[in-house]
Amino acid sequence: MIVVHFYDKNVELLNQLRNNAPSEGDQVVIKGRKGTILSVQPINDKHVNVLVELEVIKKPTFTIDPKKKRR
Repeated sequence: MIVVHFYDKNVELLNQLRNNAPSEGDQVVIKGRKGTILSVQPINDKHVNVLVELEVIKKPTFTIDPKKKRR
């Protein structure tokens, strides 16, 4: 059993106890967000740090009509 620490931009997203370590280029879903594994850094025989790049979630932008005002 290996403890895998998932990081995105030096922010720890998830710790997970797994049977095997993921490899570079694998697709993962963490907290409902899709991502790819950039690198795998073994710390010792039981700990692994994994750098993940998550997809950017685009928020919809609304067009503001100047004729419509809040009252």
